[in-house]
Amino acid sequence: MEKEKDNNKKQIPLRLSNKLYAEIAAWAEDDFRSVNGQIEFLLTECVKRRRSKKDD
Repeated sequence: MEKEKDNNKKQIPLRLSNKLYAEIAAWAEDDFRSVNGQIEFLLTECVKRRRSKKDD
């Protein structure tokens, strides 16, 4: 049985090009986040925008 993670977060493998990773890493540094935190933030924002468009 897999041990529960902090906040029940799902771990997934993710492949990014070196160029995209570098862009996200620089953005994360500007926003004082880790790369993982930045990716999670961006995905959360995209989902929020999608939901709000569906509600229109």
